[in-house]
Amino acid sequence: MKLPRRRFLHLAAGAAALPAMSRIAWAQAYPARPVRIVVGLAAGSSPDITARLIGQSLSERLGQPVVIDNRPGAGSNIATEAVVRAAPDGYTLLWTTTTAAVNAALYEKLKFNFIRDMTPIAGVCTFPLVMLVNPSFSARTVPEFIAYAKANPGKINMASSTGIGGMDHVAGELFKMMAGVDLVHVPFRTTPFAELRGGQVQVWFPALASSIGYIKSGQLRALAVTTATRSNELPDVPTIGEFVRGYEASVWHGIAAPKETPVAIVDKINREINTRLADPNLKARFTALGGAVLSGSPTDFGKLIAEETEKWAKVIKSAGIKAE
Repeated sequence: MKLPRRRFLHLAAGAAALPAMSRIAWAQAYPARPVRIVVGLAAGSSPDITARLIGQSLSERLGQPVVIDNRPGAGSNIATEAVVRAAPDGYTLLWTTTTAAVNAALYEKLKFNFIRDMTPIAGVCTFPLVMLVNPSFSARTVPEFIAYAKANPGKINMASSTGIGGMDHVAGELFKMMAGVDLVHVPFRTTPFAELRGGQVQVWFPALASSIGYIKSGQLRALAVTTATRSNELPDVPTIGEFVRGYEASVWHGIAAPKETPVAIVDKINREINTRLADPNLKARFTALGGAVLSGSPTDFGKLIAEETEKWAKVIKSAGIKAE
C-alpha cells in the first residue's frame, strides 16, 4: 500500500508545474459561477448536514452560491463516480468521508480509484463512534467486556445498521481483530436501538451523535468511545484505546476534487475552509453535532485518506468482508 500513498501525495501537488502567472489567474478568476458539492448520502444525513454548514460558509467567503447536490446510493460510490467524471475546474467537488477509504477495499470492481482519480482539498471534521451495551449486560468496562467475550466465544451478537462494510460494522471488526475476541455480526436495515435495549444483540458501535440521548437517559451504557481522545460530550467515558493499545476508529468528512484540478483552486478552497473552521461559532456548531474540526493542508488530508485506506483494507481482508 506504499505506492498508493506516494501516488496520492504526488497528485495533491500534481498541477504545480503550471506557470506562476497561470496559477495566479486561476485563483483570481475562481469562482465565476456557482460551485456544486456532491454528497453521497441523502438530505438530513450527517454528511449532508456538515456539507451544508461548510457550503454556506464557503458561499460567504467565495461570493458565489455553493449548491449541495445529494446523490445517494451504492455506498456513496455513485456520488464519487459523478465527481471523478466531472471537469477538473473547481466547480464540482465531492463531500467525502471515511466511507471512501473503506470502499476502496470493500468493492472489487469500482469504476474509479479514489487515490488515483481524486485530489484532496481539505479535511473538515471528525466524529466519534461509541461502544454501546445494554445496561443489564454484565460487563461494565472494556476489559470486563473482553474477558467475558473470551470466556464466551461466539456468544455475543454485534449489531450494525449501515450495511455490510458500514462504519459501525468495520469499527466492530477492528475491535474484534485488535482485542482478539469472537463476536457474531448481526446486520440490521434500520438502527437497532430497540434490539440492543431488548437484549437481542449485546454490543453496537454507532455514531455518538445518534446515541447520546440513549446514553444520557440511561437506556444504554457507553463502555468507550472509538476516537483517540475522549469526547467533550462524554468526558467520563474512556476511549477504547486506553485498554486496546492503538485502537482508533472515527468518521471524518472532507472535500475532494477531480484529479488535475489546478493547485491554485485547490489551495484557494483549502484556505477559505480553514479560515472558516477557525471561527469559534462554526467550531461550536460542529461540537454541538458531537464532532471536532480537522483543518490542515491538502497534503495533510491526502495523507489521512491514504493511511485510512490502508488501515481499513487490512480490517476488511482480515474479517473477510464482502460488499452486498
